[in-house]
Amino acid sequence: MARLFHVPLSPFCRKVRLSLAEKKIEVELVEERYWEADPDFLRRNPAAKVPVLRLDGVMMSESAAICEYIEETRPEPSLMPSDPLAKLEVRRLVGWFDDKFHNEVTSKLLYERVNKKMMGQGFPDSRNVKDGAKAIKYHLDYMTWLLDHRRWLAGDVMTLADFAAAAHLSALDYISDVDWNRSEVVKDWYAKIKSRPAFRSILADQVSGFPPPRHYNDLDF
Repeated sequence: MARLFHVPLSPFCRKVRLSLAEKKIEVELVEERYWEADPDFLRRNPAAKVPVLRLDGVMMSESAAICEYIEETRPEPSLMPSDPLAKLEVRRLVGWFDDKFHNEVTSKLLYERVNKKMMGQGFPDSRNVKDGAKAIKYHLDYMTWLLDHRRWLAGDVMTLADFAAAAHLSALDYISDVDWNRSEVVKDWYAKIKSRPAFRSILADQVSGFPPPRHYNDLDF
């Protein structure tokens, strides 16, 4: 069985979990307090980051590389198009959420509200929280524009781009930091993703000291 060293609210871990679940790869989840720099974990990944996946006898790190490996070795159901330009757009949007969205929103909201407390790093920086709350509006509006022109974020079929976005938004939704009333089209898109069997373990997550809101695991939120 595959083994994933993860943190439940990490969007990078969630993206890998969604890819594994969509392809029906059974995985053992091992929660890893990576900030404690445990020597055993550092041997698995000297970068001291999650996710780390053990699959096919190989220890893998970096979520984008992991997801591409899963896609290449387990191509069905496909999460990447075959057309080079369509593939480029998927990778662009994965990068958008894992880089721009992460830096402007996730790190300002989730990391300030949750990670700092878990790591014993003090109280949230109110300026960062304010900046993140402002930035997420821009990103939701950009997603609205994409979904007004496409069925899914990168085109006519669901891809890894949708999982990357849903990984970030689901983690933020756990702490009630997504205004679903801002965009009906984004809310409908998330409802479709949320109802997939691959999302079940994500919706079952419980983080000690941080109970999710009532709507978090409600498919008809």
